[in-house]
Amino acid sequence: MTSPDPAAEGRRRADELLAALTAADDDAAEQLLTGLTEIRDLVFVGAGLTAIARTEGRALPTAQRAQASTRQLQLGQLRDANRFDPDGLRTWLRRSGEEILFIRSLHAAARPV
Repeated sequence: MTSPDPAAEGRRRADELLAALTAADDDAAEQLLTGLTEIRDLVFVGAGLTAIARTEGRALPTAQRAQASTRQLQLGQLRDANRFDPDGLRTWLRRSGEEILFIRSLHAAARPV
């Protein structure tokens, strides 16, 4: 049996985390995060979240896009500070997911009613 593509698996888990956060299902989000014990798995989920955040952030107006980029840099610093600490990386993943929800709320607020 071949192992799944780690990048695809990370993106799937990122989508799963976002679904739990969107539904305000903290138990499901926490269960997903605590189930990730390997640093490699945590990093692949983070890569998926980062790709989503950057893609969705590019569609923001200029000032909000600049602010989103700054927040992405801060999240990168959090990741780097915790690169060998699974609990710290879980915090990074949760905050990255929350950042995506924030970007989505900015998009929703900008839509005409």
